[in-house]
Amino acid sequence: MTKRGKSTELIHHDYQPPTGWGAVPVPVYKASTVLFPDTAALHRPRSREAVTYRYGLQCTPGSLTLAARIATLEQAQHCVLVPSGLAAITLTSMSLLKPGDEVLLPDNVYGQNRHVTTGLLSRLGIQHRFYDPLDAAAFEAMLSDRTRLVWLEAAGSITMEFPDVLGLLRACQARGVLTAMDNTWGAGMAFNAFELAPGLGVDVSMQALTKFASGGADVLMGAVCTRNADLHRRLDEMYEFLGYGVGQNDVEAVLRGLPSLALRYRAQEATALDLARWMQQQPAVARVLHPALPGSPGHEYWKAVSPAGSSCLFSAVFKPGYSARQVDAFVDALRCFGIGYSWAGPMSLAVPYDLSRSRSLPLPWTPQEGGTLVRFAIGLEDVEDLRADLAQALTLLG
Repeated sequence: MTKRGKSTELIHHDYQPPTGWGAVPVPVYKASTVLFPDTAALHRPRSREAVTYRYGLQCTPGSLTLAARIATLEQAQHCVLVPSGLAAITLTSMSLLKPGDEVLLPDNVYGQNRHVTTGLLSRLGIQHRFYDPLDAAAFEAMLSDRTRLVWLEAAGSITMEFPDVLGLLRACQARGVLTAMDNTWGAGMAFNAFELAPGLGVDVSMQALTKFASGGADVLMGAVCTRNADLHRRLDEMYEFLGYGVGQNDVEAVLRGLPSLALRYRAQEATALDLARWMQQQPAVARVLHPALPGSPGHEYWKAVSPAGSSCLFSAVFKPGYSARQVDAFVDALRCFGIGYSWAGPMSLAVPYDLSRSRSLPLPWTPQEGGTLVRFAIGLEDVEDLRADLAQALTLLG
């Protein structure tokens, strides 16, 4: 069959639940108890290779349909659904690490991944170190015999550095170290995490379906995808140990959002890039961080793997002469931007960040080059309305 676009694949998907269910909108299957046809079926051990319904926590026809479509989106063979993006991170690390192992994380890693690693994993005897995602040579020198997992984040969700992902992967591949990518920014649209270059890709890709896959700012869910059957078995086993499950109304909501994912991703991406370029021209702004902008940290690495995808996020670093209080007042004055975390919903968001509490290594700029950072997550509003809103709020800065 001729290769089809992602929007088409997400609407006209080949997967059908094995019991013969099927409809354009996937039915909602609410169940904890699943009835067996007889005691022989009750006593039959669960097969991890074949679909079996034993209890609502493990799967329903609806959750299997969603998992299959997310695997298609990520160009993977296997997918496990969990209750949140953070649960996807925790599942991945818990499945692939044991006491005495070491995990390496980029210094710009998502804050909750840092928290899980320095908290829970440390208590379990798993060691960690942070690396500069822009320096593959220094990273390679950090790899040790204890290193079992490396987290990648493309791009960093606050400071937007795009890592030297090809250099990092080559170093890991040479040492046989497993790699996991937080692919929430790319959402399966910006690049194929499993084939970033010929013969070069990650072992595991996770994303928060809370964001682009849902698109409604009303669902918490995560997904962990892989092409490796053995890794999938490890993930699936830990999934059962942790008692993870997803709500069926949430499954329905994400399935409803998937057909418009590609349209929303491109629309929000275009508006974000337009506004990021405009913000570069504003006198109060020292720099704008967006992987598609020349001069933004890691721009050349972004061009190498993702020249057609740049998501809906950018950050503005204000000139050091403006205090954090003044920048807060700018954010408070915005009318089309909500103040809140997450991204990829219909409403644009703005959040100021104190990076001193979330980084171990020096920032890509000095205090003389920039001060307070504000991250903007662009929604589905008209670009002219957002630009006018930014302009009126910037007048407060003089």
